Amino acid sequence: MTKAQASERIKKLRAEIHHHRFLYHVKDTQEISDAALDSLKKELSDLEEHFPDLVTPDSPTQRVGGKPLPKFKQVHHATPMLSLQDVFNRQELTQWEERNKKILPRPYDYFIELKIDGVALSLVYENSLLKQGVTRGNGTIGEDVTHNIRTIEAIPLILREPIPGRLEIRGEVYILKKDFDKMNAARQKRDQPPFANPRNIAAGSIRQLNPKIAASRPLRFFAWEITSGLLVPTRQEEYDKLQKFGFPVPPHARLLSSLDNIWNYLQQEETKRAHHPFLVDGAVIKINELKVARRLGVVGKAPRASIAFKFAAAEAVTTVEKIVVQVGRTGALTPVAHLKPLSVAGSVVSRATLHNADEIKRKDVRVGDTVIVRKAGDIIPEVVKTLPKLRPPGTKPFQMPKKCPVCRSTLHRDRGGVVIHCTNKQCFPRQRERILHAIGQDGFDINGLGDKIIEQLLGANLIADVPDLWNLQVGDLLPLERFAAKSAVKLIEEIQAHKKIALARFLVALGIPQVGTVTAGDLSREFETLTNLSQATAAKLQSVAGIGKKVSQAINNFFQDHHTQALIKKYWAVGITVISSKATGPLQGRTFVFTGSLPDLTRGEAKQLVQAQGGKVASVTGGKVDYVIIGAEAGTKAKKARELGLKILTPAQFKKMLKEL
Repeated sequence: MTKAQASERIKKLRAEIHHHRFLYHVKDTQEISDAALDSLKKELSDLEEHFPDLVTPDSPTQRVGGKPLPKFKQVHHATPMLSLQDVFNRQELTQWEERNKKILPRPYDYFIELKIDGVALSLVYENSLLKQGVTRGNGTIGEDVTHNIRTIEAIPLILREPIPGRLEIRGEVYILKKDFDKMNAARQKRDQPPFANPRNIAAGSIRQLNPKIAASRPLRFFAWEITSGLLVPTRQEEYDKLQKFGFPVPPHARLLSSLDNIWNYLQQEETKRAHHPFLVDGAVIKINELKVARRLGVVGKAPRASIAFKFAAAEAVTTVEKIVVQVGRTGALTPVAHLKPLSVAGSVVSRATLHNADEIKRKDVRVGDTVIVRKAGDIIPEVVKTLPKLRPPGTKPFQMPKKCPVCRSTLHRDRGGVVIHCTNKQCFPRQRERILHAIGQDGFDINGLGDKIIEQLLGANLIADVPDLWNLQVGDLLPLERFAAKSAVKLIEEIQAHKKIALARFLVALGIPQVGTVTAGDLSREFETLTNLSQATAAKLQSVAGIGKKVSQAINNFFQDHHTQALIKKYWAVGITVISSKATGPLQGRTFVFTGSLPDLTRGEAKQLVQAQGGKVASVTGGKVDYVIIGAEAGTKAKKARELGLKILTPAQFKKMLKEL
């Protein structure tokens, strides 16, 4: 695969992963099984590893999870809830160990535990009493669900072994398979649709406003980590301590001394996975010594000392009933295979993306073909291959359209690229998807404006882009289908209530190429106002941690484009106010640089602590830096800091500074 082909393939993978991760983590629904995201994430990870300069901060591989719901109180995690890197075979497991040994050469003991398919939860205890329960959210900010988790009997309200001060425990809320079957049987008797899977019930239950609903559900909990408040030497002792506190822990955990032993464990557990009373989708392998784990630190958004082994994905055979070409927000044409519905890994599959014309040609997918469909994660299924011997006579190779299938405009394909685009920026699906993207939960977060209503508004020429929504009047809506006076008034009030928006959300709503929620947050903290950001040079943008040359140039080009400038002026004309993200706190105006390893904190945790107090963290040592924190095995940044005469702190001095704020 050429670099250009890889670039386009990566873009498609990211878009699909973002969509289904949103459904899974924010909406508590899913269109496909947990075995499909793993497959697409694996492909994306492999491509980015092979072409590292194509990695962007908003890639699903660089991020953790979804977004907190606005109906609950939002809580900043004191320590980010990181995700784990996935591996799928013995070779990748070996490569993980080899990477760690390059950083810290030594023999390792491993602690391995089953990976339960549930919902991650953080529990905070103060002086042994349960104080707060918080969901993962986006890894940095979660939802306060204390009123619901108190109803789960597996979670102790007071620790059996008392401990002073603040203690944070993390684990998994889940439901037994037999309880899931009972709940669906009861719903069937009441002529209600069945729940999709146990994980969805658990997620939906702990996000209920009424705790009586959570109390009525058979929720259970496994604890698997002491995050803070108590230092224990090993993961094995951590498990022992959790049980003494009164927590159940995942069964069949083992202390193993080699990858050979781990591999034997994995093979045995994969054959037994169907016999467990709860859903198991793999195992988590952790370096046993916590001191070693802290020294290894974090790479990207995942700890080096832990990894998730995912069991084999499910595959099934079905037929292609038709191939439909869809037009997305950017104008990209995406062929989608509509399949004869089939059940794979516990859910019904009826369509699979074919990505682009080259992918269809490579796999020779035709209408009427029998195909192997794989679900390997939380993404729409993929067609693995066709079975040409089962092909009916008279089938013809699929041909992409010569004109846009919606507006009949000219199509364009970049030289060396694989994606075909509609050239009409006002193409109906492009307008619809741009507006839906802007008003979604990561943007203006306007409720009540679904795709059908947006289609009506566009079809009636009441809107052409997002700012037009704020010019709508009740009388404009009344002639439209499904609108009565009360619903029209309610929607107009909802739209008008969203005239103020945080800078990070506004950047998402603008639809800047290659800028997702994580990058938008980084940009808002760095530049504080839209004016500062829009006037920043590509070089200045590239100085922001995590933003490379390609992304910085895309942002710069976006703000220089006259269409963007006209759109922003329309926002101002309808009264939209973008709230500055200027940081406040005792560290406001101070910039920190970290180099070397910190004894009790990861680099990401240290950055969060500084930002929470209004400070900034830079990746480059320079004259505008106020403090340089130098840890063990520091690099060239330490040398440059001394040459520039900058204020240098040890990790202990840094921690003391924070305590005295």
